[in-house]
Amino acid sequence: MVDPPLIAAFMRKRADLVRFFALRIGPGGAEDLVQDLYLRLSESAPPPDLRSPEAYLYRVGSNLLLDRIKSQKRQAAREMNWRRETVGDDLDPVAQEPPADEALASRQKLARVTAAVAALPPPVALAFRLHKFEGLTHGEVAERMGVSRSSVEKYIMTALRAVMAEREP
Repeated sequence: MVDPPLIAAFMRKRADLVRFFALRIGPGGAEDLVQDLYLRLSESAPPPDLRSPEAYLYRVGSNLLLDRIKSQKRQAAREMNWRRETVGDDLDPVAQEPPADEALASRQKLARVTAAVAALPPPVALAFRLHKFEGLTHGEVAERMGVSRSSVEKYIMTALRAVMAEREP
């Protein structure tokens, strides 16, 4: 069944075929596809009225690519159905909670930051809370506290330094 002129055209065009299909499916997939193309060519006879072996190579290769894509879609649909049957409709078998060690580390970090804020002098803590938790600007915090904007900026910088120092163990 091997057609020597077609195999010769394949050998001449092999690198071009790999580049052509690599642009569509990536280099690893292209190598596999071109290998499958060679197997297909060696197993079947070309049409009797073949005028352009190169065009035939690209056509057969494109058909193999389409078959591969369809197969992958069918496989994804089967896997989705299997998951739906075994896991349920939410399709999320992974627990939503973080691992216990991460949760513990986060709670410890939060406790350190909370303690750092609680240990701040009252005006520093108030300026920090108003700015970071209530979203007030430095000017609004200064107005509410009855101090200068410069004082608020210093309070917030002091608070940020204390909080950042406690974030890391």
